[in-house]
Amino acid sequence: MAGIDSTRQFDDALRSTRMFPVLTEAEAERLGAHGRRREVQPGDVLVKHGEPGRVCFLVNRGALEIIGPVSVGSNVVIPLGPRQFTGEVNILSGRPSLVCIRASQAGEVTEIDQQRLLTLVQTDSALGEILLRAFILRRSELIAKNIGEVVLVGSTHSAGTLRIREFLTRNGHPHAYLDLERDASVQELLDRFHVSGADVPLLICRGTQVLKNPSNRQIADCLGLNEILDREQVRDLVVIGAGPSGLAAAVYGASEGLDTVVLESSAPGGQAGSSSRIENYLGFPNGITGRELTARAHMQAEKFGAHMIVAKTAVRLACDREPYALDIDDGTRLLTRAVIIATGARYRRLPLPNLSRFEGLGIYYDATFVESQLCGGEELMIVGGANSAGQAAVFLSQVAKHVHVLVRSEGLASTMSRYLIRRIEESQDITVHPHTEIVALDGAEHLERVVWRNNATGDTETRAIRHVFLMTGALPNTAWLGGCVALDANGFIKTGVDLSPDDLDAAQWSLSRPPYLLETSLPGVFAVGDVRAGNMKRVASAVGEGSIAVRFVHALRHQ
Repeated sequence: MAGIDSTRQFDDALRSTRMFPVLTEAEAERLGAHGRRREVQPGDVLVKHGEPGRVCFLVNRGALEIIGPVSVGSNVVIPLGPRQFTGEVNILSGRPSLVCIRASQAGEVTEIDQQRLLTLVQTDSALGEILLRAFILRRSELIAKNIGEVVLVGSTHSAGTLRIREFLTRNGHPHAYLDLERDASVQELLDRFHVSGADVPLLICRGTQVLKNPSNRQIADCLGLNEILDREQVRDLVVIGAGPSGLAAAVYGASEGLDTVVLESSAPGGQAGSSSRIENYLGFPNGITGRELTARAHMQAEKFGAHMIVAKTAVRLACDREPYALDIDDGTRLLTRAVIIATGARYRRLPLPNLSRFEGLGIYYDATFVESQLCGGEELMIVGGANSAGQAAVFLSQVAKHVHVLVRSEGLASTMSRYLIRRIEESQDITVHPHTEIVALDGAEHLERVVWRNNATGDTETRAIRHVFLMTGALPNTAWLGGCVALDANGFIKTGVDLSPDDLDAAQWSLSRPPYLLETSLPGVFAVGDVRAGNMKRVASAVGEGSIAVRFVHALRHQ
């Protein structure tokens, strides 16, 4: 035990050193060269809670203290001395600060604004690595310890609770969660804000505003997740969707000097962001969670200056004008010279009459840590035979009593990677049921029973299963395009050589050149990832398509 404790202490010390490093004199001088010096006195507030986090401070003399938000009775104060710096990931996007920064001693600091800091991390790789690593670790610590200015009061009997938890978690926003049925302190909080348990889910934002079952867009507005964009400015590139392909396009577009905006209807990551572990992605031999991979890509895009807009959806592409115009569901319009469509696909909904009744209350479309907390020690079911279903089965088998995988085909060999099939075959906690499908769902306030049928024998069986994960097929998110680009018979976007002469004639293609590899029937509009006809349904190929599409966006500027 002594060895384990000492190792843990060493890890904690190393993490703290990296989280709040003391720069060398040379490093401090390089960082200080990007800002301006100013004197501070004890008690001076340099950054207030909720103010746009657009400034980083380097301590030259004296001391600062970082004061965390009061959250469920906790308060965090972290001292910083000479050659230490403030800031976390919010400074890259300019989102509101989660902490207060105050001078605890008289001294001098160097103030570095957001644009100068972004220039630094893009040009000084050694110092940029120290800064970005510290920013990431600080945000991770806030998330791990539930330190934030947001408190969610919810219930396992509320589908809205799961949606809000997923939105906050996948957007990397630290928050505290109180369960109505389990936390004794809930009633005191409800009384303080004059609300009742019947109002859950409740989101208490910045300790002042109470939102009852808010939409994702209302949450984003309350937390200041999105900057206000200039409607008159014509962008070089708008990327629609922030899955792996969209994030790759954002990274390459912004890093190569394009004024890039990314629109994401929920949270960065797409379906890949909910993957429990991706083990066949190049460069990660031990695997990486979808959330970790996409969070890194998101931060990389912001590091290069891409503008990320979440919880807003493109509802129409005005394709009869130049520059193109994108109408967003909040009533705003974005003008752009080029568009990359990366809206992905969604899982098919089973044709069951009461399916919607149990969505979020036993029926789930993602298998993340949030869902795994709901079904520990219980039997559960996964419907689907692709890699996403296999990853979910392996992940959930670590917490569930038993995992049943239902596939309508004779097995997994034709749809799932071999390494996942072997994991499933070797697990005593996973059973695959071929030729099987769900035929009925039943329950009161929550899913309680499932009836499945073996289509080879015709036999049916009723099981007391309260949690079902649906990962079947894919429907492209293309309905909003309204005929602007050519689609295949299944609604996926046709690109490049897949576009027939009839497609181009119908679209009135006017250029002398044929469409580029990932270009649609509309010049300057590209499609990448799962929304594209003929896509490979692999994270690596989606990333590759996103980066290749940017190469063709550059080519447009020189034709």
